Amino acid sequence: MNPSPSPNSPPRKRLGFFSRLLDQASAAERYRLVTAQIQHAEAHGFDTAWVAQHHFHEAEGGLPAPLVFLSQVAARTQRIRLGTGIITLPMENPIRVAEDAAVLDLLSGGRLELGLGTGGTPESFTAFGLRSDDRARIYAQHLAVLRNAWAGLPLPGGDRLYPAAPQLLARIWQATFSAAGAERAGLAGDGLMLSRTQPRSAEAPAASLADIQNPLIDTYLAALPAGAARRILGSRTLFVAEDRQRALQLAEVGLRRSLARAAAANPSGPASQWGPDAPLAQLLAAYDVHVGTPDDVIASLRADTALARATDISFQVHSIDPPHADILRSIALTAQYVAPALGWRREDALAPPATASFPVPVPALA
Repeated sequence: MNPSPSPNSPPRKRLGFFSRLLDQASAAERYRLVTAQIQHAEAHGFDTAWVAQHHFHEAEGGLPAPLVFLSQVAARTQRIRLGTGIITLPMENPIRVAEDAAVLDLLSGGRLELGLGTGGTPESFTAFGLRSDDRARIYAQHLAVLRNAWAGLPLPGGDRLYPAAPQLLARIWQATFSAAGAERAGLAGDGLMLSRTQPRSAEAPAASLADIQNPLIDTYLAALPAGAARRILGSRTLFVAEDRQRALQLAEVGLRRSLARAAAANPSGPASQWGPDAPLAQLLAAYDVHVGTPDDVIASLRADTALARATDISFQVHSIDPPHADILRSIALTAQYVAPALGWRREDALAPPATASFPVPVPALA
């Protein structure tokens, strides 16, 4: 077990595993593999697991029903907290979200975290009878209904939510790219979710992710009510391997696959302008990727001043999306070496002794 922290130690960060369920497999196999990845993360002491919601476009995300998926993950895990990152709330009936979340929180033993956002791919809204440019207004309305339901207030018609779930009000997280969104989350006392990557403005095309996100953190903290606990989740693309060359080879395969998809989806966008032969270093910078050995990744992440301010750090392998065995090894290496160097310490009593390697088989590159 890890020694107890001293009274002067900084607050312990929580370590999360994030997935968009993009393994190169069928939908059923994706769900099986990510369930195993979350179980593996729990076994290595991770505190949270987050899954994204995407409708229709399997190359962007493989899961339209995150609460359904997390219900079976809850039955196969014991301790790890389970979060949505995010539910695209404008496309949902907020009362149904409130009910499903309440039931899942009970079934999981109170382990649910609710990340919410406006979503998503613009064309996905059409199938729901919505317009993408109306998403902010609908999101605000649905979020108000959700809060009222969990607070036990009368809903239209006078009914109240059953089962009651006031505890979920303290577990709302809001995802945003904007200062206005950060202020909204802060004023509500919600958690702030920061993305693994973020579009650069025309005025600052070379800005670092920290340059973009530190002002959002400042805005959030300034808006947070006195006495409210700050909750800042910094998500980053992270792929760790014991062999740097293998890590870079797999990163190149995945990033070029992502580049091709982005160029096909937006022929006039930056991805098309780079061309299929863009240098790997350019892709790593453009996708905000941290990749390599534990030492490589630790050095890279330590330079991220926005991540240093996060209370929660969450790592995902997108847009690399390496094979399953490599994801398992990356999870193990992250828990063993990378996260402790960033201020995380394992709290459960199942921590294995330190080892120099991990018995996870790694297939040869094709």
